[in-house]
Amino acid sequence: MMQSNIFALKEKNPDIAWCPGCGNFGLRAAMLEVFSELGLAREEVVFVSGIGQAAKAPQYYDGNFFNGLHGRSLPTATGIKAANPNLTVIVESGDGDMYGEGGNHFIHAIRRNPNITVITHNNMVYGLTKGQASPTSQIGMETPAQVDGVLATPINPMTLAISLDCSFVARSSVHEKELTKDIVKKAIEHPGFALVDIFQSCITFNKINTPKWFKDNTYIVEEGHDPTNKKEAFSLALSEGPLPLGILYISPNKKSFEENQRFYDADNTPLFIRKTSSGELDSLLEKYR
Repeated sequence: MMQSNIFALKEKNPDIAWCPGCGNFGLRAAMLEVFSELGLAREEVVFVSGIGQAAKAPQYYDGNFFNGLHGRSLPTATGIKAANPNLTVIVESGDGDMYGEGGNHFIHAIRRNPNITVITHNNMVYGLTKGQASPTSQIGMETPAQVDGVLATPINPMTLAISLDCSFVARSSVHEKELTKDIVKKAIEHPGFALVDIFQSCITFNKINTPKWFKDNTYIVEEGHDPTNKKEAFSLALSEGPLPLGILYISPNKKSFEENQRFYDADNTPLFIRKTSSGELDSLLEKYR
């Protein structure tokens, strides 16, 4: 069967519902180049997202996607990967969807460690619902809903993920395109739950965390950093400024959800393609009676 590249997508689509200058455009451009350079084909990839401006991203790829409920992308992605381990499953959603409505799923998906890639568009605000604070909004930020400024301590997704021994933890910025591409490629190729938190600017509703702010308040970690050193990674992630960009942590020798569930035979043939006899099914059902 002839395969078509996923990066040959809806360039002429006039219905992209993002504000001119939105950071989503920069991330979309980087992702398209990643798909091209990895040689990914439409038949091999499934995108999953929740609700929000960032969660619309898969709609603007000429590929297969599941757009679900607010915060519910991760269980769906886990199920898709379990049903067909040969697929490359990529989740794209915003910081509100992923860490707010989806916070509980985020925690337990990390624990299960499915072989999926999670791209979080982090602009520190809810963009779809007109600018209220998100879980990553900074203390003091004034919004239409937090008129006296944000009082709640923001979530640090990097420290949270590392504390849960997440298989792959990285952060980048749309203002560092080549770094973003390199990290996303490695995340897709990584055998386990790979989190890539990507800074971007919401030019309409977040007047604090502007492109200049992200440029001035981030730095790329040195090449000598050992991502398998959990204490060092956690120390980097705890930084309150400037914020580190790069691959912060990789959990060594951690088995994926699919490996633990024995979704593969000894020769790495996916078990989902194996035919099950009626006798095997009866034996299985008997265990639960």
